[in-house]
Amino acid sequence: MALPSPSYTITLRVEVPASQRATSTVVGAIADAGAAVTGVDIAHSTHEGLVVDVTCDAVDAGHSERIVATLDTLPGVRVAKVSDSTFLMHLGGKIEVTTKTPIKTRRDLSRAYTPGVARVCQAIAKNPEDARRLTIKRNTVAVVTDGTAVLGLGDIGPAAALPVMEGKAALFKEFGGVDAWPVCLDTTDTEEIIRIVKALAPVYGGVNLEDIAAPRCFEIEARLREELDIPVFHDDQHGTAIVVLAALINSLKVVDKKLSEVRIVVSGVGAAGNAIIRLLKAQGAQHVVAFGRGGALRAGELSGDVHRDWIARNTNAEDFTGTLAEGLRGADVFVGVSAGNILTGADVAQMADGAVVLALANPTPEVDPIAAGETAAVVATGRSDYPNQINNVLAFPGLFRGLLDTGATEITTEMLRVAAVAIAGVVGEDELNSSFIIPGVFDPRVAEAVADAVRHVSAK
Repeated sequence: MALPSPSYTITLRVEVPASQRATSTVVGAIADAGAAVTGVDIAHSTHEGLVVDVTCDAVDAGHSERIVATLDTLPGVRVAKVSDSTFLMHLGGKIEVTTKTPIKTRRDLSRAYTPGVARVCQAIAKNPEDARRLTIKRNTVAVVTDGTAVLGLGDIGPAAALPVMEGKAALFKEFGGVDAWPVCLDTTDTEEIIRIVKALAPVYGGVNLEDIAAPRCFEIEARLREELDIPVFHDDQHGTAIVVLAALINSLKVVDKKLSEVRIVVSGVGAAGNAIIRLLKAQGAQHVVAFGRGGALRAGELSGDVHRDWIARNTNAEDFTGTLAEGLRGADVFVGVSAGNILTGADVAQMADGAVVLALANPTPEVDPIAAGETAAVVATGRSDYPNQINNVLAFPGLFRGLLDTGATEITTEMLRVAAVAIAGVVGEDELNSSFIIPGVFDPRVAEAVADAVRHVSAK
């Protein structure tokens, strides 16, 4: 059963009679309706009545409507207004541009803009490398999307994707001190996207591709990496892979197994699955079987898709041909980046002792975490309401902090690998257990550890 969530926090402005009992009745009714009451404030009072603001977490939008309907049935009670805290947070957007230096006098103006700025422009024209030193380029990332593969929402288009990209930019700033800006493109043409990003590139020190559907995202990333002199990162692929590897490194410590020896089943062979498998193998994984919608990928049955075929050629050495559930029998690790509710607790029970389950489909994991936890030693999801949340915010702010600090021109597999090792290393041996395999997203040590690791590799 779904639980109340901060994603659906509402504030109800309720008119009630002037009595302690009336307010208590309202709060009790909201709680009885399944909401979690987090605050009660008197907004206005007269001899005849009160205006009370009750803040609570609901389960979803429909639940919020049912709470209002419940209150409207109470004698003498009227719901005057309902405010949704999530929508209020997004009013006018979540990010803004601010100046780093004051412009209060004519002298300030003459240096920041005309005529003094011309000297800086001429210096960059003479030596283009100075743009990284003398402009925002040294600390700015473009968050680029076409809105075709937004997590949990699918193809919703660039305008509807903008709140997600704003949020991503806010996370860049909050956790890595990186100035990021949404670039939501009203086109799904691969060549046009590549042209636009290349044309925008002089402003930015890096590019973060986000929520672009496969297989188009593969070509866009590959071409931009080849044709630009700034790092290009596809978070849906490589951010996910980094955090999955970090979680697996620590999970295997908990169950006392070695990555090179465990049998790993991966469900999902799109952008994330492909990158995860490549990074797991770079870290030393030897026994991986990957499953798409049609079953296990095999070297003997190539599809013509170069990304799927790479997986087929580099995994499933035993040429397994069964179903996903059959493939789990005796497996040590399950990594899911596919679809919700495709496995049961009984399927997980067939895995080896000390099994690790990373069920990352959002918002509904591949297997119910509680059911999986009945037999698996370690369970992780992409959700914030269960232990061990696998969240890309652990990776991308620190990664780009390190890349920008060193003026890196590309992202290598070794950078991704050391970023994962750094995240895993933040969890001390005295902290590590089955419910704490990965640091929390608000741990200030994470971004700096990742940045340090990336700086070290980039400087070589």
